[in-house]
Amino acid sequence: MSYTSERRNEDRDWTSESKNGPTEADAPAYDGPAGMEPDGLIETNWETVVDSFDDMNLKEELLRGIYAYGFEKPSAIQQRAIVPCVKGLDVIAQAQSGTGKTATFSISILQQIDTSVSQCQALILAPTRELAQQIQKVMIALGDFMHAQCHACIGGTNVREDMRRLEAGVHVVVGTPGRVYDMISRRALRTDEIKLFVLDEADEMLSRGFKDQIHDVFKLLPGNVQVILLSATMPDDVFEVSKCFMRNPIQILVKKEELTLEGIKQFYVFVEREDWKFETLCDLYETLSITQAVIFCNTRRKVDWLTENMQSRDFTVSAMHGDMEQRERDLIMRQFRTGSSRVLITTDLLARGIDVQQVSLVINYDLPSNRENYIHRIGRGGRFGRKGVAINFVTSEDKRTMSDIEQFYHTRIEEMPTNVADLI
Repeated sequence: MSYTSERRNEDRDWTSESKNGPTEADAPAYDGPAGMEPDGLIETNWETVVDSFDDMNLKEELLRGIYAYGFEKPSAIQQRAIVPCVKGLDVIAQAQSGTGKTATFSISILQQIDTSVSQCQALILAPTRELAQQIQKVMIALGDFMHAQCHACIGGTNVREDMRRLEAGVHVVVGTPGRVYDMISRRALRTDEIKLFVLDEADEMLSRGFKDQIHDVFKLLPGNVQVILLSATMPDDVFEVSKCFMRNPIQILVKKEELTLEGIKQFYVFVEREDWKFETLCDLYETLSITQAVIFCNTRRKVDWLTENMQSRDFTVSAMHGDMEQRERDLIMRQFRTGSSRVLITTDLLARGIDVQQVSLVINYDLPSNRENYIHRIGRGGRFGRKGVAINFVTSEDKRTMSDIEQFYHTRIEEMPTNVADLI
């Protein structure tokens, strides 16, 4: 199959019978989620690896931004995905959290936009407001010397202010599907000049039920738009969606064994009964507060309950979940990022894409109900090769779930040693 950067202008069809997308024969052969087969074999149809940013033919100002941001050498996904993205090809890239996916598409976008044209030329959709803001920060930092303007369109913020900012002209828009669609509908966000469309954390987007909204946004984009899809896991529905709105995509996929982040030590604490977890956590608190820790619970109610109980014992903790006002969520994230809050209790809302540099301990107060979220949670602790520790609270009922996680990721979760504080 040959790949050219010529784009065809016919409108793409969302249905799986799309004439423009790859046919069934083009899709990789897989039984169940791609990259998740027992032997870990998957099909990648792009072998070129460029191991230096200097060899990617990037703009001088962009290179300055990359090095000023602190990158020295591209990560594995960046070495493989930046070049085909810059060439204008549709790309599906799979790599675990913390490996530099955001910078991969940010660099690709910044290389292709024309900052002398103050119109939106790239649109990025993300599943949560926090992730959209995180992407905006990376984009602005990398595009600093190019004077690239990036705006985050997210729910919970002032609509009028959004419209004013968009009408003033920005080069890149990143946002959540609902607010982005609203801005396009109000004609505040014009799509005529958009040449790149990025779907970040595609598996999470689809599991959150954004499929129809993504479809609505996509239909309003130019027919020859380049599509980049990124995800840490590739369940069937991601491949289904990609077949519908991508043309002969380059696939850059990692093997399952590589999905557990190296450098993260994983432990479990056996807790006989659910209501004994709280005392176990209190015993661990001194260990937690020497660093920054994130504690995951499966429900918002549990987050509130645990926060209240910890605070009643005079432990300093903060909490965040999706029921909170945007302003409150922003404040809590800011306190946590600056280190004024050290222990954060949250739901899976925070399990993806939030890069808090100092986090070296993750506690799963509840094991995740969806095993694919396990990697997103513990990935908070070891971004870009940093070391970290994950501690899982396991009751009798959780034993099967834990062994399922171990098999799924080809990993071992050891019993927690008494000197765990020395490992953090």
